[in-house]
Amino acid sequence: MKVLGISGWSGAGKTTLLAELIPLLVARGVKVSTIKHAHHEFDVDKPGKDSYRHREAGAAEVLISSVKRYAIMHEHRGAAEPTLEELLTRLSPVDLVLVEGFKKSAHAKIEVWRASVGKPMLQPDDPSVIAVASDTSVPGLKVPMLDANRPQQVADFIMAWLADDKDEARRGAAE
Repeated sequence: MKVLGISGWSGAGKTTLLAELIPLLVARGVKVSTIKHAHHEFDVDKPGKDSYRHREAGAAEVLISSVKRYAIMHEHRGAAEPTLEELLTRLSPVDLVLVEGFKKSAHAKIEVWRASVGKPMLQPDDPSVIAVASDTSVPGLKVPMLDANRPQQVADFIMAWLADDKDEARRGAAE
């Protein structure tokens, strides 16, 4: 599985770009999963539901299943938050995992940067940033510049990145 981050500061438009990229990539035949890091306490369950009551009672994991989907809720119960690498092992195999957040991890990333957010770029100090998607020109970049308002352009970049990796794998297998 290839892993590509969509990273940047809060408010830069990461979620918006991801929501636009996913259908573009899926339409091109790429099987995509996502991992989203939350910086705050969150809950996907509802108080009063059976699954919520199971967790509140102390279950380490609760799996809810239906004809359309299943979800596993895992309670850390004081254990350390899993790393991105550990979380990736829990996903079914796909062509591409798009990761929102985990900006300090070493996986390849496209940085979403907008001057209006008022935060510095990650790219100068993060060698894992392979491109920057922005709504403004950024002179002096050492990586490709993408238009954050043109998701098709970002999808084209991702497709080329995926193809380059496959070509590299083929070359390595032939040697």
